[in-house]
Amino acid sequence: MKTADFNYTLPQELIAQRPLANRDDSRLLVLHKGDGRLEHRHFTDIVDYLNPGDILVVNDTRVIPARLYGRKPSGGKAEILLLEQLDDTRWKALVGGKKLDEGAAILLDEGEGLQGTVTAVLDGPQREITFNQALNGYLEEHGHTPLPPYIHETLDDPERYQTIYSRYSGSAAAPTAGLHFTPDLLFALRDKGVLLEMVTLHVGLDTFKPVDAENVSDHLIHSEWATISPDAAKRINEAKLAGGRLIAVGTTAVRTLETGSLRSAGIVGSLQDISLRDARGETSGFCPWKPVSAFESPTDLFLYPGYKFRAVDAMITNFHLPQSSLLMLVSAFAGRETVMAAYETAVHEQYRFYSFGDAMLIL
Repeated sequence: MKTADFNYTLPQELIAQRPLANRDDSRLLVLHKGDGRLEHRHFTDIVDYLNPGDILVVNDTRVIPARLYGRKPSGGKAEILLLEQLDDTRWKALVGGKKLDEGAAILLDEGEGLQGTVTAVLDGPQREITFNQALNGYLEEHGHTPLPPYIHETLDDPERYQTIYSRYSGSAAAPTAGLHFTPDLLFALRDKGVLLEMVTLHVGLDTFKPVDAENVSDHLIHSEWATISPDAAKRINEAKLAGGRLIAVGTTAVRTLETGSLRSAGIVGSLQDISLRDARGETSGFCPWKPVSAFESPTDLFLYPGYKFRAVDAMITNFHLPQSSLLMLVSAFAGRETVMAAYETAVHEQYRFYSFGDAMLIL
């Protein structure tokens, strides 16, 4: 399967640059994957499509204010975008500035002596940076929320790039399908008998990276830290066995749940090639549904057409970048031709795309 099969043309004006005044004012494109039927609704109508006993699974990660500004001892400007915490003082980061090679020092603005030192040069602009003290409260007080590269306007309220249920800091980007939910909407779902469960996947910036391999199966997916607690796994499995549908909010929740299901099937270690093995029929011994196991580890599960879903019954997602692994995941769930046709309709109907854009419900 070619990466070019997941390309589409998107007018720049359809890339949402700011969130709507009210989170749940977004439009909702409902895609019935069985026959490709589309419905044009509003996000608050999501209540009409979920049933008592269904399990809505959200990603409770929180975006860290990971963009830091500073200067070199010479006075030149420097910028740090934290990607992953390695220990109390070491981080993997992207850096902006000249001659930030191994041994280079960066004095952070307003840091009262806080300094970072480049201790390793990684791929491209990535560096390992060791700080002279733990960042702790510095990030909350002086860090800036990083926005995706396709958003060019300033965000007045950084909380609008957080879900209302975010709990655990660790992401470089928001799980944007969850940005549409409001307290009132969650209460309405609860009152209808829909169950809410939380899992965690800390989103990395590689989520925005287009697949650059000619063949999809040659792409090396990024790894992200994910967690399903034992209590959450137990409740999810009990509700599923009682007849509820497992509805994932966002591709991050999908990857987490499917990873948990593969773990329950005894697959450990790298999950990179599961889609390829499924497509070749090498995993035909799996049942249509596998319980979700608790786990806490990185996941490199790459979902593209050919993968057999073992846990998720429906998903809520935003509209994704062309040739991205996220678009491939959605295509694996609903079929490439069906999804690409839905995207063509969304463009024609002028839906808003990407992080602050509208949503899609796939049933």
